[in-house]
Amino acid sequence: MTDQSVGIKHFFVDEAGDLTLFDRRGKVIVGEHGVSRTFMVGVCSIEDPDDAAKRLEELRANLLADPYFRGIPSMQPETRKTALAFHAKDDIPEVRREVFRLVSELKPKMIVAIRRKGDLARAACDRLSLTGVRFSADEVYDDLVKKCFVNLLHKADENRIVFARRGKSDREAALRDAITHAKRTFNRRQGTNHDRPTAVVSSVPSRHPGLQIADYLLWAIQRLYEREESRFFDAMAPHYRLIMDLDDRRSNGYGEWYKDGKPLTLEKIKPAPPG
Repeated sequence: MTDQSVGIKHFFVDEAGDLTLFDRRGKVIVGEHGVSRTFMVGVCSIEDPDDAAKRLEELRANLLADPYFRGIPSMQPETRKTALAFHAKDDIPEVRREVFRLVSELKPKMIVAIRRKGDLARAACDRLSLTGVRFSADEVYDDLVKKCFVNLLHKADENRIVFARRGKSDREAALRDAITHAKRTFNRRQGTNHDRPTAVVSSVPSRHPGLQIADYLLWAIQRLYEREESRFFDAMAPHYRLIMDLDDRRSNGYGEWYKDGKPLTLEKIKPAPPG
C-alpha cells in the first residue's frame, strides 16, 4: 500500500535569498552587491517522493556519465555540488534545463511566502528604537513557515515535513513549534480542532531529493523578483499554487496573493526601491 493511498502528505521546505539587512556598523545594505532584496520560504508538496528521488538520481547518473559534461567543475565528486545533489545556483544551464523538465513531469505543488528586505530593515529599525529588541532572522523565517502551512495540515491523515537545514543547527524544536502554531491558527479561524500527526525533520538535499525540487522552484521565482528574469518562472508557473508577496501592500494590508485565477507575472510585481 502506498503512502498516497493511506493519506500521507509529504512537504519539503527550503528558502531563497538571505536575511542580511545591516553591516557591522548598522547600515542598511539591502540591494548592495551580493545581498538579496528579498527573502523567500517555499513549501513543496510531492505526491510520491520515493519516485521523485529515484528519477532525480537516474537523471544525475545519466548526466554524470555523459562525455559532454566531462571536466565541468560542478560535476566533479570532490566539489560536492551537482555530483552530490542538484542545486539550481550551482548547476550549469544544460543541467538546469534537464532538471526543470523532470520537475515539471513530477507535478509538484508549491507555496511561497516572500518578504521585501527593505521593509524588514525599516521594521527592524523601528522595533529597536521603540523596544530595544533586535532583528531576529529565525523569527522572520519561522513566521513565513507558519504562513505557508496554516491551510495545509488538515487535509491528510498524516503529514511528513522535511526542512532544509539552516546553518549548523537543525532547529527542529523551533520548527515543530511553528507547525503547531500554524495548526492552532487554522483551527481558531475555522472553529475546528484538527490535529493530524505531523513528523518534522531537518535534513540536507542529498538525503531528501524533494528539497532539490523545492530549491529549483524557489530559484525560478527568485530570478523573477531579483533579476526581473521571467522565463524560468513562466516555465514552472503551473506548479505554484499560492505566492504571498507580504510586503506589497498597495491594495491591502496583508500583501498581494497570487493563485489560480490571479497568476503572478513580472508586470504585477511591486517595483523595488532604488538600491
